[in-house]
Amino acid sequence: MAKTLVDIKRTLDANIGKRITIKANGGRRKTIERSGFLEETYPSVFIIKLDEEENAFERVSYSYADVLTDTVQLTVCDEESAAVEVK
Repeated sequence: MAKTLVDIKRTLDANIGKRITIKANGGRRKTIERSGFLEETYPSVFIIKLDEEENAFERVSYSYADVLTDTVQLTVCDEESAAVEVK
């Protein structure tokens, strides 16, 4: 199923404040896995506030194009139901 950047932004707008797990391409066959809360969305990027105990820095930002091209894979964790993957 092909999505657009607008669809990805709308999905993330609806999930602001929810827990998110990120799998990002770190280059040279490295995959970075982080978790935190979706803090804010902007026209071109979204910001995730990371868990302080596990990470050296507080926030990371990614573009919607990163999600579209599978450079970043997001999973939104709902309390009531199972995890929902964005894309």
